[in-house]
Formats: sequence, C-alpha cells, structure tokens
Amino acid sequence: MNHIIKKNHNISQKKISKNSIKVLYRLNKSGYEAYLVGGGVRDLLLGKKPKDFDIATNAKPNEIRKLFKNCRLIGRRFIIAHLIFKSEIIEVSTFRAKNNNIENNKLYFNSKKINNGMLLFDNTFGKIEEDVYRRDLTINALYYSIKDFGIRDYVGGIKDIKLKIIRLIGDAETRYREDPVRMLRVIRFSVRLHMHIDKKTAEPIIKLSNLLKNIPPARLFNESIKLFCFGYGYLTYIRLRKYSLIYPLLPFLFHTLSKKNKIFLKNIIIKCLKKIDSIINRKLICYPSFLFATLLWYPLIEKIQILLNTKKLKYSKAYSISVNYILKKYSILLGIPKNIILIIKKIWNLQKDIEMKKKYEIKKIIQNNNFFQALELTTLRSKIENKIELKKILFFWNKKKTFF
Repeated sequence: MNHIIKKNHNISQKKISKNSIKVLYRLNKSGYEAYLVGGGVRDLLLGKKPKDFDIATNAKPNEIRKLFKNCRLIGRRFIIAHLIFKSEIIEVSTFRAKNNNIENNKLYFNSKKINNGMLLFDNTFGKIEEDVYRRDLTINALYYSIKDFGIRDYVGGIKDIKLKIIRLIGDAETRYREDPVRMLRVIRFSVRLHMHIDKKTAEPIIKLSNLLKNIPPARLFNESIKLFCFGYGYLTYIRLRKYSLIYPLLPFLFHTLSKKNKIFLKNIIIKCLKKIDSIINRKLICYPSFLFATLLWYPLIEKIQILLNTKKLKYSKAYSISVNYILKKYSILLGIPKNIILIIKKIWNLQKDIEMKKKYEIKKIIQNNNFFQALELTTLRSKIENKIELKKILFFWNKKKTFF
C-alpha cells in the first residue's frame, strides 16, 4: 500500500507535549509501533496549538495497561486507553482493521452493526495501513513518528491541508451510516479551519441528516458544545441549517410555538451564538449553560402562556410547573447533564429577580455566581422583544453592577 513519508515539514518536538513524547518513546522502546495521530498532527502542520495529543499504536489495550500504571481503559464501541497525567490526558488507541477485512480478521473479530449501517461496537485490531481507512477525514489521518520524525500520509491528507479541503476517507454515505456524527464533524472542521467541503463528502448529508436521531442524546449534547461554544458558533449554525442538520441536532426547533415566540426563538439563537463567539475568552459566562438557558427560554415562555390561558393559574405557579416540565423534558431529549440543568434553572430564576429590582436584594443578586449569565439573557431578550421596560431594567443593572 503506497504512502508518503514526509520529513520536510514544520513540526517541532518543542510544540508536542512532553508527556506525549514520553509515551511514544516508551511504546517504541517496548517494541511497539507508535505514532502521534489525528488533530494534533493536523494542527501542528497548520501552525495552531493542539488542544490535545492522541497516539495510535499496534499495542493492544491490555498491553498498554501493563506498560503504564496511569492507564484507564474506556469505551464500549471501541476500547481505548487514557493515560492520566497531572496536566493532561493522553488518548492511546490500537490500530483498527479495515472494514472490508473484518471478516478475515478472525483473531480479533468483534464488530456489530445495526440495520442502517451504524457501528455499535468495533474492537477489531489491525495494522497502521488499515487503521488509516477507519479514520474519518484525510486531514485527521496523518501519523507522526518520533523515530524518524517523518509523517506517514496514506490518503493525501497533507495535500488536502494545503488545498483547504475537508474530505471523508472512503465512500461518504457508508461512513455516515457507520457513524452519523461524522456529518457534524465535517461541518465543524470546515468552519473552524476555514476549509471547503469536498463535493462527494457533502453530497449525502442532507439525505442522511435524520440518522442523527439514532445517536444517544448525551453524545449529541457533547457535539453541540463543540459546535457552538468555541468561537465559531454562528457560522456553524448557518452551515448546519444549509445541510438540514440543525433540526435533528436541536429537535425542539421542530415543536409548535406561537408565531411571535417562533420569531423570538429564531432571533435569540442567532444573537446568542454571536454573543458567545464575541466573548469566548471571558470567564464570566459558562457557555453551555448560557447557551441552553437562552435557547430554551421561549419554549419555557410558551408553556407558561399555555398554562395561564388553559388552567387559569397564578403566574408563580405556572412558572414553577413550566420550569420543571421544560427542564425535565429537554434534559432527556437533548441529553443535558444535571449540573447544567441546575445552572439553567438559576439563570431563569434570576430573570424574575432582575426584573423586580428589589432594593434590599441588589447586592445579593449581583454577587450571585450566575448573575452575569442572567443579565446577558435579559440583554438578548431586550434586543429581541424591544420592550421599553426591559431596556430600563438593563440600564438600572448596568449602572448598579459597576459599584460592586
């Protein structure tokens, strides 16, 4: 199988974490092949600082565990090793067998699909020449060797980095059916790296977008954070809409709202994402909780209005029932973790405190850990609803917060 070993590149070992280098050397010294792989290599070639360093090896998970005391094996679909250091976690995966060779790989055969082609688990070990074809994008399928300082490129990943192309390895429809989250990764990398999507990679996405409904909500929630909370959320949202991926990712957008609340919801999504993009380096806002507190605000208002109109309840009672209903419903539907659900509830409760402006509680409200997130939500509401009263409230709080 032909491949390029490229040595005239701009990767310096000084830019690779010391822990990763130690792991690579120990695996090599113990007689195993080991390479820095994936996004770390890609980002180094692009002159970016990698957020993590992954390693691929022919050592099996149990063999890795014997070599490293700080090893923890995780995963069901494919077992990987996490090497836990004080400052980082190094992910070490065993080379996987190529799909069409699985039937012949009786020694490590352990693969299962469901009817639509999605892989449920896949502990099928192989060689580096096979492993490359199990990775998703050409730009993420580059292997850097600490032995000869060369980059192994089997699928034209270096060329695609230069041409700024996002290209799937293998048949796009088959790869999306194996793991529908690959559609989201294609969008995310195309926006984040300012690259365009190869025609064959883009073609099946709209047709297969509904396959995301088969993905566990918790995994989709984690993907949502990667898509929307790292500084390019608005452009990602636009591209997700273009490829019909936004609705299976955020299914509450499908749900019936009144015409007014539907317009408010659409506008607040855009303003929220632009806001997160603009303040990504500030620590006053926890982006996931702020994101979902904002996106679910008008579904909450809709529920309150329904209860007020049909049950003739007092506002406080309708609010309490609606908050519990919405948070329970969407924690299940969207896979929102409990710790974030609690923060969302606090942000919503502070809306009432901010609007009431009780003099004896001003200091207490401003010193609340979630005050800045709550005030930011009030700011977005003010811009969308265009209510004079909300604008007066914002003027009051923006003036007061400077004194504390």
